[in-house]
Amino acid sequence: MTRSSTDEAPTPPLPSPKERRRLREAKSLSEAQVAAAVGVTRATVRSWETGRTSPRGRKRTLYARLIASGPPQKAKATGTAPELTAPPQPDASPEPDTQPEPLPSPEPVTSQPSGAPAEPDEAAEAADADADADADETVKATGASAEEPEEPVEPEEPSGPSPAEAFDELYGRCAPALVRQTYLMTGRRALARESVERAFQLAWHRWPEVAVDRDPAGWVRAAAYEYAMSPWHRLRGAHRHPDAPPTEPGRRALFDALLDLPPAYRRTLLLYDGVGLDLPETAAETEASTPATAGRLMTARAAVAERVPELAGNGSPDGQSALLHDRLGGLARAEHVPVPSPARAVRTGSDKKAALWTRAAIAGCVLLIGVTGLTLHTAPTHYEQPLSPAEQVGGVPPRGGPQKLTAQDLELQKSLREQVAHGPERLVPQIG
Repeated sequence: MTRSSTDEAPTPPLPSPKERRRLREAKSLSEAQVAAAVGVTRATVRSWETGRTSPRGRKRTLYARLIASGPPQKAKATGTAPELTAPPQPDASPEPDTQPEPLPSPEPVTSQPSGAPAEPDEAAEAADADADADADETVKATGASAEEPEEPVEPEEPSGPSPAEAFDELYGRCAPALVRQTYLMTGRRALARESVERAFQLAWHRWPEVAVDRDPAGWVRAAAYEYAMSPWHRLRGAHRHPDAPPTEPGRRALFDALLDLPPAYRRTLLLYDGVGLDLPETAAETEASTPATAGRLMTARAAVAERVPELAGNGSPDGQSALLHDRLGGLARAEHVPVPSPARAVRTGSDKKAALWTRAAIAGCVLLIGVTGLTLHTAPTHYEQPLSPAEQVGGVPPRGGPQKLTAQDLELQKSLREQVAHGPERLVPQIG
């Protein structure tokens, strides 16, 4: 049966990707020469030799002939690739009227017009070439290609501040005011400073979480308030009693009114009227509903208004809020609140504390493992019943029992055993 010239030619087999590169290097061909001969880019040839893609159609035939043919001719001085000679065709016996078409010779790569449709294999190779070109650029940037050394890529400078710089900026902006706010919450200067530094140490320990928070200052403020209002501080002698109140009568009345409020009401009043948060934000930070926060705020204002006559004379809620804001700010600025430690000292303390807790956890695990191993080594493998020590027992009555049988008793016993009774006779004793 004859094969028409329009039938599809069989796809030539290709060796493995590593073998393709070995054959190319054995013929002293560079990737650029193979790319120019086949009509593709150098990145595509590299992709064929790494196994990411494989040639198709006419390019597969040309590539297979190139790496399977004999030693190539030397390229001209113009840098063009050597011409490929078609290998001899195997002997075949076609009919006289049907001759096989000669394989096309490699053509130079020309750009198609924008309106002309590309062949399927050309479009696929173009897509592969684009993807491989990106991979080739990546390889060049990393310095993995030793064939053409590229200039070292200088590392780009970071666009934003470092974590330490961002933390120091937040600390310098919020720490002094937060110490004064915490002093109004607790009435204790040393505890206010300790609470703020402890909150910033915790923030540095969890900096990846705090840095992406919507309000980093609010995160630190909430941590400082939680630590400052902990009831366990009552067990510490230094923080058992509040510091001396202000000497000025108006400020002292406001100070005493704040400390007499329950902690939740005091915190709500300070956040809303002192810091200036709105009602939903105050409710979110105090972990309460908005109606409950509004009720706490009104109750706290009423309790403070009993101590501060100016607040009671102002019936407008906005006026009361503005007046409380001014009075609380003046009270916090008038007191000699200690300055917090430098930001670097806070970061160093946080790192040291984290390292200490890590070592303590490791030491605890090692101790637990050691105690468990010692217990397994020394514990008995089976239960051994303890032996009770011998002791003398007194006051036990002598051993007793039935009386010794007399001769009459023995004779009666013998008579009963020898005679078999079948009825009432057994009930009548026979005494001989």
